[in-house]
Amino acid sequence: MIITGDDSKYIVFAKAHLSEQFLMSDLGPLRYFLEIEVSSTYDDFFISQEKYIQDLLTCAVLSDEHTAKTPMDLNVHLRASDGDPLSDPMRYRHLVGSLVYLVVTRPDISYHVHILSKFVSTPTSVHYSHLLHVVQYLHGTISHRLFFPCSSLLQLQAYSDATWASDPSDRRSLSSYRVFLGGSLIAWKTKKQTMVSCSSAEADLRAMALLTAEVTWLQWLLEDFWCFYYYTYYPLVRQYKLY
Repeated sequence: MIITGDDSKYIVFAKAHLSEQFLMSDLGPLRYFLEIEVSSTYDDFFISQEKYIQDLLTCAVLSDEHTAKTPMDLNVHLRASDGDPLSDPMRYRHLVGSLVYLVVTRPDISYHVHILSKFVSTPTSVHYSHLLHVVQYLHGTISHRLFFPCSSLLQLQAYSDATWASDPSDRRSLSSYRVFLGGSLIAWKTKKQTMVSCSSAEADLRAMALLTAEVTWLQWLLEDFWCFYYYTYYPLVRQYKLY
């Protein structure tokens, strides 16, 4: 069980109360969980997957130490028919699956992973070369981390964007968004639109609609957190004088 927060007295109280009900061990501050590394200072937190990327590089068996400045070249439009089919597609599928989990802490590759994931059933040599390009980018940016400041305004800021007719097979567009809570990036997604947009403006509006639904859900979630604090945590603070 993981207990987080910035109230040390309440954390001690919660752990003592839980230990009376369940068999549990105190493993100290969170450092590593589900391939995610957590580091902290007095004022902020960082999460990363540096060890996970190292294992990914080992699995990819790169023949050189070259790195890439970007995850993918500009204006690349991959098709299912590009290149020759791979004799053993399992390596491609394994690497793409690993990248899907890596997006948990690396939103900078979410768009490119989305593109490469479309070809896991029948990958080709061209798809694999672009996959290795993403891996080379990770090799050069292995120390990149997500930053979460301890003190920040609890205000949502959201940004969306869209491509237009970027998929050459069906002319459908891609929606993408990023949501910040204060200075912390808390939500991101790249998703193919379900319908063909007749203009770039229509594609952008569909991306904004997707973002609006996400922000609405996050507002409800934050309200639930506040209600939990007010009706559960605050009475315990007063009862046990944890202030």
